[in-house]
Amino acid sequence: MDTIIKIQTLQRMFEVGSEKVHALKGISFEVNKGEFVSIMGASGSGKSTLLNILGCLDRPTAGEYMIDNIPVKERSEDELSTIRNRKIGFVFQNYSLLPRTSALEQVELPLLYNNTVSDKQRRERAEQALEQVGLKDRMKHTPNQMSGGQQQRVAIARALAGDPVMLLADEATGNLDTRTSYEIMCLFQELHSKGKSIVFVTHEPDIATFTERTILLSDGLIVKDIKVETQSARQMLESITN
Repeated sequence: MDTIIKIQTLQRMFEVGSEKVHALKGISFEVNKGEFVSIMGASGSGKSTLLNILGCLDRPTAGEYMIDNIPVKERSEDELSTIRNRKIGFVFQNYSLLPRTSALEQVELPLLYNNTVSDKQRRERAEQALEQVGLKDRMKHTPNQMSGGQQQRVAIARALAGDPVMLLADEATGNLDTRTSYEIMCLFQELHSKGKSIVFVTHEPDIATFTERTILLSDGLIVKDIKVETQSARQMLESITN
């Protein structure tokens, strides 16, 4: 299998006042192409720090980290920015949408920073991504004209438009009710079935069951890295609908 993320003996330490906090204590794992992985951990476990590193937002104190065979260590800020833009599709808990901007424009926005994509290609990619998440008839709508679930679909479309090697979802169902959460997980499972690599950060055990592997962090260490008996989000959605 091709490796999308490779982490070896990763450490992250930072200072809070006079105290040194060891958020990550030499963890190692890989995520392969086409995997759907959930990362879980209690508050203070280093989950947020790991999310930052996975998103190339932060550098480790020690250890090695590679994404799509590109080592992150000692990269310049411009290089890290390019990696974020080209390699990772971000989906956030709070959607991170601009309030007076249409869905189509929201999805186009990250592509503005990719000089290899023409204006025509940018529009085509944005339209295709919105169709892929079921929002063909909502392209001109602004966030205040859409439900929370629809806003999250816009965020997913925005992440897909750049054709990243990986989707990185940070508590992507955290602001949604159970039914809408399952609808969003149906979409993630559909994307996974088409070959998309997904890392899904969550604190909800039921959401983790929709992935195929769970990495559990505690006190800066990986305490479990196990295959999951994947549940069907579609079946769960139907069970609460009927």
